[in-house]
Amino acid sequence: MGMTISQKILAAHAGRNTLTSGDIISIKLDLILGNDASAPLAIKKLRKIGMPPLKAADKIAMFPDHFTPATDSSTAEAIKSLRDFSLEAKIGHWYEVGEMGIEHAVLPEQGLVRPGAMIMGADSHTCTYGGLGAFSTGVGSTDLAAAMVEGKNWLRVPPTLRIAYQGWPGEWTGGKDIILYTIGQIGTDGGLGKTLEFCGPVIQSLDVEHRLTMTNMAVEAGAVNGIIEPDEIVRNWLKGRGQNGQDVYYKSDPEAEYEERLELNLSGLGPQVAFPHSPGNVKSVEQAAGIKLNQVFIGSCTNARLGDLRLAASVLKGRKAAPHIRLFISPASRAVYQQAYEEGVIDIFYQAGAVLLPAVCGCCFGHLGRMAKGEKCLATSNRNFRGRMGDPDSEIYLANPAVAAASAVAGEIIHPAKVV
Repeated sequence: MGMTISQKILAAHAGRNTLTSGDIISIKLDLILGNDASAPLAIKKLRKIGMPPLKAADKIAMFPDHFTPATDSSTAEAIKSLRDFSLEAKIGHWYEVGEMGIEHAVLPEQGLVRPGAMIMGADSHTCTYGGLGAFSTGVGSTDLAAAMVEGKNWLRVPPTLRIAYQGWPGEWTGGKDIILYTIGQIGTDGGLGKTLEFCGPVIQSLDVEHRLTMTNMAVEAGAVNGIIEPDEIVRNWLKGRGQNGQDVYYKSDPEAEYEERLELNLSGLGPQVAFPHSPGNVKSVEQAAGIKLNQVFIGSCTNARLGDLRLAASVLKGRKAAPHIRLFISPASRAVYQQAYEEGVIDIFYQAGAVLLPAVCGCCFGHLGRMAKGEKCLATSNRNFRGRMGDPDSEIYLANPAVAAASAVAGEIIHPAKVV
């Protein structure tokens, strides 16, 4: 019997020749991820049992990206807990404040995520790395603690929903719009407990940044992981990013068994907007047009990479944010920040009246840029749950960077073509 990409990766890391959906397996991990929002609880558990030796210390990466910069004593303690543990345990990849960025951007750009790798992280958006052909999934703090000690963990092999896309989207439309449209079609529980395997000519034409955006939001449909077949686009993107001797470019077998096959037609698809309070409450940008805003946020692990910032800058160049708009922008990493500065992108943002924030989760996690009761924000992030960015009676809308930039200029949600 043939296997899917995900099944092949899991089988290789479980020492199995074959496996099927529902099998419970023990898997060796190539990379283990924690951050200041999730790892402190895992660290507390390890200290409680006497801090056992970490068999996987060299495979651990820790990021203080959720609560940085600390705004009170509790967030400062969380970061200190992470720092003390990382230095004491001599983990392989500790990113100090001033060196780090958003975890799901930094790890791929530094070459620590490879095709065919098995990755677990105590952050739900660890599924991002499927855009490079890795099996990556989020776990809880207890699983993180076990993974750090043993270098392995258990997993129930998820069934796979294969989503094949036909047709070509319209202008100003990219990976963010495709995944929002998909979640709108299948629902926030449409991938519950499953692998979402994205395929089709449109997907294979996307650059790596758009692919990472799509797999990043697989969890918003309840999925265990999202994955895209790695190809020459991935191979070229990884050149110069660390060692690639262990890379495996898996492909699903033609006879692979899927729980379900779904085809979606993207012909003429325009920019999409997720309305409050769910990533699945998706409508076209035309249906959202005219909604007045108080705040616009361009950032997060979903849409803060260099291509996202360039796209936003192409809309903002020579224009100003509306007088009543707070425009916050967080580049995904220090490398992205520097390149954007060298290209003049940061200056465009500055001239547009934007507030440049550190390369952290920031507004997406509600740590910075919180909103007051009744306020509305359009964000390029991945979640718009009630109260995520401030008062429970505030509202978050999700869209791509071009829509966000155009809406900042207009002061209301608008199609980019109406501004540029």
